[in-house]
Amino acid sequence: MRLAEELGGEVISADSIQIYRKFDIGSGKPTTAELARARHHLIDAIDPDEAMDAARWAELADRLIADVRQRGCVPIICGGTFLWVRALLFGLAEAPPANDRIRQRHQSLVDTEGRDALHAELARVDSLCAERLAPNDFVRVSRALEVFELTGIPMSEWQQRHGFREPRHRARLIGLARGRDELDGRIGARVDAMFAAGWIEEVRRLVTEGYADARPMRSVGYRQILEALRAEGPLDPELRDKVYRATRVFARRQRTWLRDQPVCWIDPREIASTGLRGLAFRD
Repeated sequence: MRLAEELGGEVISADSIQIYRKFDIGSGKPTTAELARARHHLIDAIDPDEAMDAARWAELADRLIADVRQRGCVPIICGGTFLWVRALLFGLAEAPPANDRIRQRHQSLVDTEGRDALHAELARVDSLCAERLAPNDFVRVSRALEVFELTGIPMSEWQQRHGFREPRHRARLIGLARGRDELDGRIGARVDAMFAAGWIEEVRRLVTEGYADARPMRSVGYRQILEALRAEGPLDPELRDKVYRATRVFARRQRTWLRDQPVCWIDPREIASTGLRGLAFRD
């Protein structure tokens, strides 16, 4: 929002949960006051049971970027879901379309034997891809295995052929540099604030409205709360800590992905004294 204010920009969300309506607290959507500071796009854009993937999001983002630029503003992609950002910047590897029959079979395997079993299947046929994906990342693990089952070619080989070297947009990647201890503390405070804001009640309401099996319910935090609500007896007293630990693991994967990207890291302490304009676009 500071960057949007200083550069005359508009924010395009790249968050795969904020894009869904009704999933508000656990996705950390901007508040009404924050939305008033800068125009935002692709937040509350689709219903929870609507399909969304990297390719479709990139198409929507492409149109918005053109529209924002046409109005003389700076498009600022914010978030979150790095596969989506990569799809926007470099496109996606050519691969066969989704196959519902295969995906249903993968879901059945997970329901009976757990996500580790599906991840083990992927590791057997595509060890490189399996190393990059966490066992809990059902959507991407299933997709990688699906591609191999349909083509006989590992997803890692499809991606290697693509190369992801020709950018579709001129862009500068910007990140806030925080130490691990500080980041862990901020994650803990964020989780506590979400629970205090009524996160458990939000999940209960979503289940009542029929969204227990919606894709965003599989995300970090929502998944742990849903599992706790489905268990018999009192609510798990360790629920907050489980969400905190899962979020830390997710953040660690994000840091690993960013390690190999050309990110311009900004020390938050510098922002107060220098502003963002010079920091964000220096070489």
